Amino acid sequence: MTGGGAAGTPPTLLLVAHGSRDPRFADTACRVRRAVARQLPHVAVRISYLDLNSPLVADEVAAVSGAAVVVPLLLAPGYHSSVDLPAIIADAAPAAPVVTTDVVGTTSLAEALADRLHEAGMRPDDGILLTAVGSSQPCAERLIRRRAVELSTRLHRPVDVVFATALGVGNIKLRTAVRRLHYAGATRIVLSPYFLSAGLLTERAEQALDTLAPGSLVAGPIGAHPALIDAICDKYRAGVRQMQPDHVLAPRR
Repeated sequence: MTGGGAAGTPPTLLLVAHGSRDPRFADTACRVRRAVARQLPHVAVRISYLDLNSPLVADEVAAVSGAAVVVPLLLAPGYHSSVDLPAIIADAAPAAPVVTTDVVGTTSLAEALADRLHEAGMRPDDGILLTAVGSSQPCAERLIRRRAVELSTRLHRPVDVVFATALGVGNIKLRTAVRRLHYAGATRIVLSPYFLSAGLLTERAEQALDTLAPGSLVAGPIGAHPALIDAICDKYRAGVRQMQPDHVLAPRR
């Protein structure tokens, strides 16, 4: 991988996604990369994965011929961003400076979630169930719940949270969240996936919800929404500002 090697050449933007056995994930990640590349036409934009897909992060970092800004395409901080990714980059021993930004999910994506809900046909009397990947790190759960509050404020309706990896024995946590939404006045439940792409986890939550609340609606995942693309570009620019002042910063479009 080349980029950021010549004087005045912008650093490469290396997106780091989690990876998935579901082919929809890599397809979505590639669409995100292409959208970012269109917004930053003078920047080499690459995609890599922590696991399960190729190219892997270690291979891409080791191949960098110049400076790079790594933007984790993760929707919440956690073990992957705080432990795995720094270790992978350190082991790759890049020859040029590499700056890693916060995960993209530290930027609010309430606009993207709201748009997906509207596209799905959300009604005024719907209650929103935000579903995300569970995490053992409290900071990740706090961020997800903060996103739910932001979405509720934006939509003026109740929003509850359920973690797709922790629905509870007999889906008790999901059942409780659905009950809270009904108590808040919702006549229908709409599942809002706080995921980059549809996959096994979103399907798990969808199937469980369909059993508990038949007739529920499911919105699309975030995908290559413009709000996500803007967040990535902003992270990249922030990373560039941490580097040497003689790097050329791609103009905002």
